[in-house]
Amino acid sequence: MTDTGPPAADEATFLAAVRSGDAARFAVLTERHRRELQVHCYRMLANYEDAQDLTQETFLRAWHKRETFKGNAALRTWLYRIATNACLDFLDKRHDRTPVPSELLGSELPYLQPYPDGMLPEDPQESVVARETIELAFVVAVQHLPPRQRAVLVLRDVLGWPAPKAADALELTVASVTSALQRARVTLREQLPGRRLDWRSPRTHELSDDERRVLKSYMDAHERNDLDGLTALLRDDLRFAMLPDPGTVVVGARDAVDGWVSGGLFRRGKDDWRCVATTVNRMPAAALYLRTPGDPEYRLLNLAVLHVADGKIAELTGFDVTGQPWLGLPPAL
Repeated sequence: MTDTGPPAADEATFLAAVRSGDAARFAVLTERHRRELQVHCYRMLANYEDAQDLTQETFLRAWHKRETFKGNAALRTWLYRIATNACLDFLDKRHDRTPVPSELLGSELPYLQPYPDGMLPEDPQESVVARETIELAFVVAVQHLPPRQRAVLVLRDVLGWPAPKAADALELTVASVTSALQRARVTLREQLPGRRLDWRSPRTHELSDDERRVLKSYMDAHERNDLDGLTALLRDDLRFAMLPDPGTVVVGARDAVDGWVSGGLFRRGKDDWRCVATTVNRMPAAALYLRTPGDPEYRLLNLAVLHVADGKIAELTGFDVTGQPWLGLPPAL
């Protein structure tokens, strides 16, 4: 993401499109950045549908502001600047996206949505999709930051921008950016669960053998109606949340299982399951399909996203995913 030296081929071509008013060429050159910009907006907003909307807003703003592109900065940098400020404008207007009170557990964000891995940028080495910074725990922790601290942290620590570049994008002083980053890092460390690895440390994008094994066992337990088998997969200090319903965060495997049982899990009407393995946010996930009496098909009901630690499920985040075709899951089996 360096901006030094003469304009590269993309920037020169883009600058020519800007000067000629070639909307079609403009669209082609900006479109190639859609996926990484959408991930950026998702980190800022924690909601896939909002990220889609703000990415489109970024392209609209870019077209309307095309005369401000002089070729001095990389096209990618220019687009990230627009996207960041579009997200900040959105957060300034949407009061339901303000930081969550610190006394609430990190997973309780009714607007949190999973991010389908199929929509991530294709380059596995791209820093914007590093697993540690797309997993739910990180995305949720970032939401505890005030919007501009959030922007600073993402630009500096995720994208790796130097302080002057981030300051220019946000129209802040370098001192303000440095101070905001220090405060953001402290808050982030407080919000991330203590057992998590350093979110900036390198790690593979692929699921581990433990993750694959636990996911398979989780799905098998559902399909067999095996409550004991399901319980055995959970850490005692399990953190469970069911979104978008507020007030559903439960800490402790016993309390979580008691809640599932009282809700009728594995009783008639909730005892005929089929599961499909998938990944979201570079995490193992199970799409849960339920067939109710009299229905010939299994209907998509929930998505269970697992964080596996020491061979057991440490965090289980459930999402109501009915009517969300962007996840790429069949609505029925």
